[in-house]
Amino acid sequence: MLPPRSDLARDLAEWLPRQRWFGGKDGPIDELSIGTATELRTGDPALHHLVLDVRQNGAVDHYQLLLGVRRHLPDRLRHVEIGAGPGGTGGTGAARARLYDAAHDHDLTRMLLDALADEASIGPLRFHRVPGARIRTDLASLPITAEQSNTSLLFGDAYICKLFRRLSRGVNLDLEVNLALTRQGCEHVPAVHGWIELVPDGPDAEPVTLALLSDYLHTGADGWSLAIASVRDWFAYPVPPGDEWAELDASGAGGDFAAEAERLGAATAQVHRALADAFGVTVLPADEVRAMAARMNTELTATCQAVPGLAPHAKALTGAFLDLAARAAPLPVQRVHGDYHLGQVLRTESGWALLDFEGEPARAESERRALAHPLRDVAGMLRSFEYAARFLITKSGTVPTESGPHLETRAHAWAARNRAAFCRGYAAAGGADPAAHSVLMHAFEFEKAVYEVRYEARNRPAWLPVPLTSLAHLTA
Repeated sequence: MLPPRSDLARDLAEWLPRQRWFGGKDGPIDELSIGTATELRTGDPALHHLVLDVRQNGAVDHYQLLLGVRRHLPDRLRHVEIGAGPGGTGGTGAARARLYDAAHDHDLTRMLLDALADEASIGPLRFHRVPGARIRTDLASLPITAEQSNTSLLFGDAYICKLFRRLSRGVNLDLEVNLALTRQGCEHVPAVHGWIELVPDGPDAEPVTLALLSDYLHTGADGWSLAIASVRDWFAYPVPPGDEWAELDASGAGGDFAAEAERLGAATAQVHRALADAFGVTVLPADEVRAMAARMNTELTATCQAVPGLAPHAKALTGAFLDLAARAAPLPVQRVHGDYHLGQVLRTESGWALLDFEGEPARAESERRALAHPLRDVAGMLRSFEYAARFLITKSGTVPTESGPHLETRAHAWAARNRAAFCRGYAAAGGADPAAHSVLMHAFEFEKAVYEVRYEARNRPAWLPVPLTSLAHLTA
């Protein structure tokens, strides 16, 4: 049994801003209400599915919560406790029920697999299984503890279930893309087995994607970790004497990443081709390309005002955007990844796999759904190599003691080598050759750098030197 909605909403309004996946940390909650409440399991423990309507600054966002109710909360769940429920009156001495985030309770999340296997309908919730998929129901879940805007549950070594915390109308982009690629048999994405959606009341209401169940690539290592290990090995490589810094070759260290970067480029081109086959390709007229360049410049102006450290690079960045506008021609566009970086890829025993096709989290839904040229993803990955090269420099005590210019020279050499390898692999596998589209590449990469500067200034100020230092090389 749940407490009165007003009491529950009050407790949730206090609890929600402390969650990593809550997107409104930059301002107070003006109002929180319970949009839908669906009982999934009775008894002790009980499970309820809630959609929270959160009003901030005149806008309303919707968040998903699996709410658990237990009479006695075990120690393993105390870190996700929300508050107290009803009960415990009179002479019985019974304790009040405890409310908590049940995404962390393997006793309750198992029912998600049962419902998906049975293709159940519970209230407004619909559980879908991909035709032909067989879903095991004997697995316990373990939440991934890494920082992210959603919550992912590992079910044994078989599945990963992504719970979308911040909800949007319609089919989630990650489900839409992954499901299409699964149906095509694309080997570079984890196969989708099922999904959960909420069907609101009303004849014109759009289903809302709640969760996505797909293969868990348990042998995979994420690209970011592999790249950082390579950079660490490179930074530990003996420093050459004298002026040899000018000819520094990052292939000299034992943990060279270039071969993997080239394979990743090839996998990226193959996924882009599969996306074109699944969703088609259209052409953006030249005037819309000019409008795109103008939007890039507008973002640059606003970011320079917010982050003065970007201003020294503004002339070069504006020049790239104006160059794109001046040479505008019809541009083929299609579905792309949209937020492509080393943290979105896994190296498995069979090759590279791409994850998370939701687009950049700081962008509006319409921007994340917009079609783009595939080289926009290439630019995102090139920026990620710049980040990986400089990550250890931002963490004191993790690299050998060297002067700043020498360490930056090493970082630049590593990034340059792996950027070139990625582009080489991408072009060899049939992707558009980045070297043959330098104007477009410069614009896309500079646009991404401006986004990074704005994001870091707002969320991770200690990381701000990473995009600013790399821009000093790219705009030279």
